[in-house]
Amino acid sequence: MDQTMGLGQTFFGLFLAFVLGTLIGIERQWRQHPAGLRTNTLVALGAAIFVDLGLRMGGTINDIRVVAYVVSGVGFLGAGAIMKEGINIRGINTAATLWCSAAVGACSGAQQWMPAAMATIFVLVTNTLLRTIVNTINNLPMVTANDFIISVCVGVEEEKEDRVFNVIRKLLKQLGYPVRNMRIESVKEGESKIIFNILSGDINEEDLKDLLERLKHINYVKYVNWSQGAKDH
Repeated sequence: MDQTMGLGQTFFGLFLAFVLGTLIGIERQWRQHPAGLRTNTLVALGAAIFVDLGLRMGGTINDIRVVAYVVSGVGFLGAGAIMKEGINIRGINTAATLWCSAAVGACSGAQQWMPAAMATIFVLVTNTLLRTIVNTINNLPMVTANDFIISVCVGVEEEKEDRVFNVIRKLLKQLGYPVRNMRIESVKEGESKIIFNILSGDINEEDLKDLLERLKHINYVKYVNWSQGAKDH
């Protein structure tokens, strides 16, 4: 098939998949689901690329079968890229990117170079420019009708407050808890407290107990307590 045929339709199809996948992903990202903005956008793009390639190849049984083999084979690679670390899931974006890379490779192998180039641009935009949007969404409050604020207070030696603050921040990031309004407040001379908030929907009772125990065993921590705040709407 002439590569110039239907390039406008290919571009529009990829653009529409990008926009709609982004809209779906924004909602998932806002609710702090593992498969968030970039993952949903990449999956939508990958599906659009494969379908466009199938249409360009004329829809013959053998051609479509080859594409199907690629899709299923890359699915196993993607599954191997996904890892679970505690309650945190990693590698979903990598798996989705692998799927899109397979689609780009399939287009290139079918001598559909312009669609392959357009697909590559959309994938790069998703993995670079959307990263800023992801960070912005992650800092927005996500509250449901049943959520309430859990406020955790950690007492520390004043001269060690910055060190303990960084240790706690790394621990929370490692455990995958979305933390809001983390700050240091002075209590009295020689003593400070580190306060941060977690929504009840982001942590269950057992995980909260485990977190409090971990905080108590950090060097220079004097005490750890928590309180339940009112629902935030």
